[in-house]
Amino acid sequence: MNGKIKAEIKRNEEMMVAFRRDLHRNPELSWQEIRTTNRVVTELERMGIAYRRMEPTGVVAELVGNRGGKTVALRADMDALPVMELTEALSYQSRNDGKMHACGHDAHTAMLLCAAEALVAVQDELAGTVRFIFQPAEEITEGAEAMIQQGAMHGVDNVFGIHIWSQLPTHTISCNTGPVFASADVVEIRFTGRGGHGAMPNACVDATVVASAFVMGAQAIVSREMDPLEPAVFTIGRMEAGTRYNVIAENAILEGTVRSFHPGVREKMEIAIRRYAEQVAATYGATVEVDYRYGTHAVINEVQSSELAQRVVASSFGDAVLYSDRPTMAGEDFSYYLQEAPGCFALVGSGNSEKDTEWAHHHGRFNVDEDALVYGAELYAQYAYTYLTENPE
Repeated sequence: MNGKIKAEIKRNEEMMVAFRRDLHRNPELSWQEIRTTNRVVTELERMGIAYRRMEPTGVVAELVGNRGGKTVALRADMDALPVMELTEALSYQSRNDGKMHACGHDAHTAMLLCAAEALVAVQDELAGTVRFIFQPAEEITEGAEAMIQQGAMHGVDNVFGIHIWSQLPTHTISCNTGPVFASADVVEIRFTGRGGHGAMPNACVDATVVASAFVMGAQAIVSREMDPLEPAVFTIGRMEAGTRYNVIAENAILEGTVRSFHPGVREKMEIAIRRYAEQVAATYGATVEVDYRYGTHAVINEVQSSELAQRVVASSFGDAVLYSDRPTMAGEDFSYYLQEAPGCFALVGSGNSEKDTEWAHHHGRFNVDEDALVYGAELYAQYAYTYLTENPE
């Protein structure tokens, strides 16, 4: 690995931590990352890295090496969540009530800026171009597509991303080949019955009963129709029915999500959900409308890219840091970048019981063990440097 990169990351560690805390103190929701974008731009200007503002928020920057070659993209997301922070006695606790960096995107942005500064120090040695993608709106899975539509991936040969992961111990990194995150689809089901007086059910079609029957039986789709070696999740997270205690509901709305790792499973799940909803509705004399919306793709790490990341980790930090984590059914819109170029996505552990940083992502007590930041920043930089060195034009 490049020793100069390692030294630069360590030299700028305090600045990276301070920047992360500044973002944590001032969280901004999806498509509202105006201050965050401006802070990133200020740092890029200080480093002398050319950049382009995206619409309405986000930044794409580029560092061109003095030796021609390929282009590798490094991505960090920037948005916060509508979560009330519950951490106690933090000097950098959120100032914006109901808004919080509860997923680590503040850390991602800080790590990528630190990596950019380290790569500036070795610009003469870069055998190609490094593109830095500071992406908005990951939490609502809209940002990656918007960045791609505005040219963020034009001419990119390989793409790499990182997520801080509280479920892994600090000083560990996972970058397995194959599935890492699942696809995430959204389902809305609207049952329509016939409302009426709660004392006269015989004259009505109770949409609450219809919807309940669907919820209770729909798990058979997963357990009896899907291949058990190809995992799937079908969760109904919201149910709304009825207007008053003594009125039989005419309408019921269900909202849920489907998760899987295989495109074929997504298609089978959609067909089965539609069929099952129609049959349940017909059984009770109701009607139904199903809106099945395909969301993010599964994040599938390409073989050569993940093997490169593993070599970088072992060389930079030692074999003991490599951790083979299981795939998660959570979704990540980094998957859209992988539709444009080969690449991979790594998980950098930040769980530390002594620092109370093992809370789940999206929880109000979520926090990051800042010792993990140097690992993420160096991994970003060393991955880009090594990819360009090993893949000359």
